[in-house]
Amino acid sequence: MVSEPSAPLVGVLALQGDFADHEAALQAAGLRTRQVRTAADLRGLHGLVLPGGESTTMLKLLDVDGLWGPLGYALRSGVPVFATCAGMILLAETVENPSQRSYGLLPITVVRNGYGRQYHSGTFPLRSDVLPAGTTGTFIRAPRVAAVGEGCEVLAWRDGDPALVQKGVILAAGFHPELQHGVHPVVARFAGMVRERAGVVVG
Repeated sequence: MVSEPSAPLVGVLALQGDFADHEAALQAAGLRTRQVRTAADLRGLHGLVLPGGESTTMLKLLDVDGLWGPLGYALRSGVPVFATCAGMILLAETVENPSQRSYGLLPITVVRNGYGRQYHSGTFPLRSDVLPAGTTGTFIRAPRVAAVGEGCEVLAWRDGDPALVQKGVILAAGFHPELQHGVHPVVARFAGMVRERAGVVVG
């Protein structure tokens, strides 16, 4: 699908990680995208994506580029937010193995690399009441959600572990829907959230 010029604009944090794959997935879902590397890149967005990658590296680059504060403001502005893997870690209230700072916007506890090393990675079936039957998720050195707090809804599980959670307009996955062929149902869900709230923008 080709994004229309009038389509909502989603910013993808582009300091490190698989931001290009996220851009391609969002564009396939009919959204426009902008890479976010400076505070100015955050203005006028209808949604935000925090991609997978290495969360400790992202934290350092957010400081180096002066983005920690402006990104935090944008994340709290009311626009839909989608975070995958490392992005989920950046949003979690509690981070373990080891602990590190985060924005704390999602009342969850995540364990970094909770499923083991790279060779434990792969694509696994998801159990869900809101995603189509047969939906899978690709987990790459993924965080494991160890606890979910009040107000946060679990939308999908990998075995017995929460793998997709949502609180308000914030959606977070421990897996990588942007890497799977076609428009993954989770990407489609986020695109729907963005279109529903297209009147809300980062100031």
